[in-house]
Amino acid sequence: MLRFWLQAAAVAGVYAALTMALAPFSYGPVQVRVSESLTVLPYFTPAAVPGLFIGCLISNAVMSPYPLDFIVGSAATLGAALLSYALRRIPWLVPLPPVVVNGAAIGAMLYYLYGVRPPGVPTALSLPADMGFVAIGEAIACYAIGLPLLKYLERHRRIFEY
Repeated sequence: MLRFWLQAAAVAGVYAALTMALAPFSYGPVQVRVSESLTVLPYFTPAAVPGLFIGCLISNAVMSPYPLDFIVGSAATLGAALLSYALRRIPWLVPLPPVVVNGAAIGAMLYYLYGVRPPGVPTALSLPADMGFVAIGEAIACYAIGLPLLKYLERHRRIFEY
């Protein structure tokens, strides 16, 4: 049990540190939150689920320019982490839940709660554009960085064993 919470704390710390260190890229309608690459960690350990949630909660509480991101973004990360854990038997699908869940939740939050409208996009397409831009940023973080991280860590799997 101690190892579980130590792993969760390590994931939370790394997630929060990466998000805050790269804050200019971590928030807004066009974002690539590099810390989201860590959403592949539920593939290795269930401890990553609370770790990702707590790391997101901390970074959103401290740095997000959108006050409700503390609730919406953190809940989206928790839901995506649970789905990633559920898909752990299919490695290439593990990064998909954060792309879909965050694209929908954060895109909708930006549109409905903060009135964010992507420049040059017709009003009728603003909601899908907000969701799409967030999903594209997530796909970059989760597939371009996260999936190679998963493959690399697979060779060193013993660090996650209890």
